[in-house]
Amino acid sequence: MTNLSVNINKIATLRNARGENNPCVETVALDIERFGADGITVHPRPDERHIRRDDVFKLRPMLKVEFNIEGNPTPEFVDLVLKVRPTQVTLVPDSPDALTSNAGWNVADNFDFLSSLVERFKDAGVRTSIFVDADPEIVRAASETGADRVELYTKPYADLYPTDPAAAVAPFVEAARAARKYGLGLNAGHDLSLENLAFFSRNIPYLNEVSIGHALICDALYLGLEETIRRYKACLVKG
Repeated sequence: MTNLSVNINKIATLRNARGENNPCVETVALDIERFGADGITVHPRPDERHIRRDDVFKLRPMLKVEFNIEGNPTPEFVDLVLKVRPTQVTLVPDSPDALTSNAGWNVADNFDFLSSLVERFKDAGVRTSIFVDADPEIVRAASETGADRVELYTKPYADLYPTDPAAAVAPFVEAARAARKYGLGLNAGHDLSLENLAFFSRNIPYLNEVSIGHALICDALYLGLEETIRRYKACLVKG
């Protein structure tokens, strides 16, 4: 079964809106773990507009599930990951002013940079994933950096799914097969939701993990966090 990692950035955004500690990021993370999620994802950005560095340090010793830190590998980000040593780091080519992640790496153009990062993180015992578009050639290039996994950027799938599900998922199936061929684990994330996740999960082979934040937290406003996690987990059951 594919693992569900819940991105808790939106919890931190809500907390930061009042400048206090409600909701408490650590308490919510532990509740998400208790409700059956397989992992917690955070995406700290330089302006700390949601998850802060001190959140990352507090969460690491508390969690029993996998901890995934994703973000643009600036020197500050690299230093944070090497100090915290999460289960997984996901390298995302975000610009500092990006509202949200909007593209995968051009691995060929950044090959030496990514390869050096992968080596550093793997030496520290951190599983390393590279955020990429659903392109078999990019997946192949990512494998040559020494990375453990790729995470497929799924917004194009989510955008096309309402009108043509088969066409939407087709490039992701090919990218998944390429990941398998080149010895990479496979993650996916961005704009996956209760509306499109089950179809994606049924059709994508070898899928290790999905990382979902915005849609899941929005659904929790109506369904409650425990029921929402149950429903997302149900979408990941094959067959």
